[in-house]
Amino acid sequence: MKLLRPISLLAGLVMTMAGASAQISLTPPAAQPPASPPPAKKEAPPKPKAPPAAKQPAAAPPKPVAAPKPEATPTPAPSPTTAFEDPNVDLVYGAYQRGMYKTAFDLATTRAQYNGDPKAMTMLGELYANGLGIKRDYAKAADWYQRAADAGDREAMFALAMMRLSGRGGPTNREQAVKLLASAAKLGNPKAAYNLALLYLDGNTLPQDVRRAAELLRVAADAGSPEAQYALATFYKEGTGVPKDIDKAVRLLQAASLADNVDAEVEYAIALYNGTGTPKNQAAAVALLRKAARQNSPIAQNRLARVLVTGQGAPMDKIEGFKWHIVAKTAGKGDPELDERFSEISPEERAKAQEAAKKWIGTASK
Repeated sequence: MKLLRPISLLAGLVMTMAGASAQISLTPPAAQPPASPPPAKKEAPPKPKAPPAAKQPAAAPPKPVAAPKPEATPTPAPSPTTAFEDPNVDLVYGAYQRGMYKTAFDLATTRAQYNGDPKAMTMLGELYANGLGIKRDYAKAADWYQRAADAGDREAMFALAMMRLSGRGGPTNREQAVKLLASAAKLGNPKAAYNLALLYLDGNTLPQDVRRAAELLRVAADAGSPEAQYALATFYKEGTGVPKDIDKAVRLLQAASLADNVDAEVEYAIALYNGTGTPKNQAAAVALLRKAARQNSPIAQNRLARVLVTGQGAPMDKIEGFKWHIVAKTAGKGDPELDERFSEISPEERAKAQEAAKKWIGTASK
């Protein structure tokens, strides 16, 4: 049995950008957010939750990188690297990491106002944008980001660019957003390079230029961005903006997979299973599919179901296999062939598979 690879990712990426370029919390198309470090604990015992990751099909391309969410939504836990990328045992950053947002706000205010510290200004923008230690105020967040950006802080440039794309803290200004992203990318911000690449690919804000998009994705990928590695792998796989090169595509998928990019895990698993661009290793492929399936990737759940039901690549386990088939189908990834096989097993086996699927879905939804 040969595992089929997911649908074309480039088309999905273009469609994603059509409506998502203004989003501020980035993740691959399907989501995800995503790419943010784990949240820090708050001053009081309450613990902030990690920012939501966009939930789209596991094998679809990445989405724009993170930005503040509407006030109606729950306050997302911010990414420490957005505010302070170089944690030099800094009191402000340390307080931020520990969730002591009011302390971070007071310390950053002093440093920003009396020392003109651009990192402290960026921190104030982050705290105001996310309502941490202070009431959320997008206008004040944009003001502090602007001050820090004027002082040359690349993280502030990126954050302000995403606010300008979304129209938060002021009117939408795509021209300014593009300039800010370009400046931040030149200073080495991988998220800025990645998002600028998406704008070149989208063709709405900027003239479509897939070669320029590929160049920017390469910059971000080399800097370790899993979303960029996954997107660039798609370019190499399909020959978009770069010469077609399956081996490079698979190496990029492997790198993104090691960074826990779920979409990359699925594609790399399929490459390993089929021996495409890499030596065949079905055991490793199945292990990756299990990991991605547990991360709620419908495509991984479907491929894992096929493997377990047929026993090709792993010991046959129809109950477990049909459990994943039911879970994937519930998420919109149906499979007529597995439906037919499911109808052929005994009522007792069907009941066990359905119960296992119900249990998983109930647990995953909590």
